[in-house]
Order: sequence, then structure tokens, then C-alpha cells
Amino acid sequence: MKRGIISFLTAMLLFVTALPCIDASAFDVSDISAGAAVLIDAQSGTIITGKNEYSSMPMASTTKIMSALLLIESGDLDREFRVDNNAIMVEGSSMGLCENDIVTKRALCYGMLLPSGNDAANETAVLLAGSAEKFADMMNERARSIGLSGTHFVTPSGLHDKDHYSTAYDMALLTREALKNETFREICGTKQIKLKFGDPPYERWLTNTNKLLSLYDGCIGVKTGFTDEAGRCLVSAAEKNGVTLICVTLNDRDDWNDHMKMYDYGFSQVKCKKAECDLSGISVYVAGGDRETLPVKAEDIPEYTVVGGSGPHITFETETERFLYAPVEKGRKAGTIRFFADGEPIGTSDIVTAEGCEAVIIERKPSLSEKITDLIKKLF
Repeated sequence: MKRGIISFLTAMLLFVTALPCIDASAFDVSDISAGAAVLIDAQSGTIITGKNEYSSMPMASTTKIMSALLLIESGDLDREFRVDNNAIMVEGSSMGLCENDIVTKRALCYGMLLPSGNDAANETAVLLAGSAEKFADMMNERARSIGLSGTHFVTPSGLHDKDHYSTAYDMALLTREALKNETFREICGTKQIKLKFGDPPYERWLTNTNKLLSLYDGCIGVKTGFTDEAGRCLVSAAEKNGVTLICVTLNDRDDWNDHMKMYDYGFSQVKCKKAECDLSGISVYVAGGDRETLPVKAEDIPEYTVVGGSGPHITFETETERFLYAPVEKGRKAGTIRFFADGEPIGTSDIVTAEGCEAVIIERKPSLSEKITDLIKKLF
């Protein structure tokens, strides 16, 4: 019996070792079926690999990344209001809004980013700007502020228009900006949620169309899209070992698999390193202590990404207190240090004392008038 088990395990081991290994370094982006694709490092914005990444193409409902970001940035997300009945009458995918429904901005965000509701996008446009045309102006202004040079928005939902287009690279930059917003990040990474809206409001489930959230370990969002003219579009983001990557494919019939291939390659090319900073020449003055100065150190040093072995130039700026009052305990905050990678901020840290010191009590000698006063008190 034991001999049989050993033989079986040996055979299984030989079978497993005989399986072909996936060589991420052998990845060729030309094999990706997308009309355009790009993979970037979210921290630095560096392109890891790309295919026609600057080509202008329709991007379908990935447009809603911008619409949802503008809605989140407008604030007051949980205030209830009634929908505009004309705005919600739109073709295509829907979050299920009906006439006179009571809803919140937060629910509209979930409605855009999970089931890709065109009704939610149109309602957002009317709510924020009064019309889809004026909202498009807001979208394009925000696009310019991010630096999206190959993008022009016409519709809030991504329904086809010949003048509505972007590039894979621009959509990656837009997503990089959007993921800095914690509310956007939370919503786009939600697989399913129960929300309350309607007339009167009642609970119903919304499900995310982004299957990559379940297919790829580490995926954190972001948005799917499809029209007949644009084909299948997908913008996603994934995190592993402190690295966040953003992947975009436009007009891709095999988007789930293509994103997973690109991530496997990307994570093999990008590593995290801890920033270095020498604070040995910096100290903080102490008032009333048994030491005049104390050495300092950075408490939490941020990490930065290195793409393909080539890392950015790391610099830092320090700002310390003019002095501290004794006693000073070890680890007391004494300032702030800001880190930059090629000039772009990557994080901040507290500057704290590396050592402590005690307070010195100086005995003050009485003045002449105090001595005379004390003498008089003793005499009388």
C-alpha cells in the first residue's frame, strides 16, 4: 500500500515538473488582440508596454471613469434628490432608474461604475451641468488639467459619437488620476452592492460587469465598455507587492485574457524599493535640556517603483521645528520630510528624534531686594 502511494506521488511530481513554465519575459505585446493597448506603472506613469497607445479611438463606457470622478469631486454624495425624468430616458445599459426615483450621488457613482448605467451617467450630466453638452465641457476641461492630449468627450456615458474619442494612454492617465480618489477607488473595486433608491426608495443589488475582479488576483477595478463601433474596451488596475499597474485595451475581443497576460509581464518588470535619505547632518535644537541638539530620523520612508531596472532620481525636502522644549522623549515628532521621484511627490514622513534628553533645572539665585525682604521677614 505504502509503495503504491509513493509511486503515485512520484508520478504526480514528475507530471508537475514536466508542465511548461510561463515565461513572462517572452511576452510580446503584438500578440495582444486589441486595436490599442497600454500598461503603465501607476506611481510614475511610466509606460511598461504598449501597442498603438497614442491612437485616437472610441472608448465606449470607459468614459464613465471621468463622469464618476467629476460627480465624486462635486461632493455631498449622500444627499437625496429626485431624478430628471428626461435625463434617464436613454438607450443601452442601465442601473434601473425610473421616473421620479429618489437617489443619491453615491448611488449614481455605483450605477455608472458597476452595471455601467447610461441612465446614471445622463443624470449626472444634468445634475452637475444642466445638460450633456455643458457637462462635456466640464469633462474636457478636467481632461486638459490631467494632460489628456488625445481625448475629446461628447457624451457622459460613452454612447458612440464620431467626435467622442480617446487613446489607450490617455485612459490610463485618467485612471491614474481617478485612483488617487479613495471614494472612486472603493466604488470601482466593488463586486456587488445593495443600494436603496426608487419612488419610494427600496433595496436592490447592483453587480459589477468587470469580471477581472474575480479572474485576476490583485485586480482592484476599474471599468468595462462596449459599443458596436468601439468593440470591447476595458480599463483595469491591479496591485501586487506594493506595485500598482494600470492596463487599458480598446477594441479587444479577448480583453480578460489580454489584461492578465499584460499584468503577468508587468509585475515581472516592476519592483518596489524603499527611498533612501541621509539625515545625519540634520538636528533639532532643544531649549532647557541637558543637550543643545538632538539627531533626527525619518519614521516611515515611502517606497518607489523601478521599471525594468531603471529607477527615478529620488530627492527629498525637510522641514523641522525651530526648537523643542525639554524634556524630549525619543521618537517625538520634530518635522516633516517629503519625497520626490523625478520631481513628482511619492510620499511624506514624520521626522522624529532619534534620541531623547532630560530637562535641566537651573537654581536661580535671589536678587538683592529679595535678600533684604527675606531678612526683614526674619526680624519681624
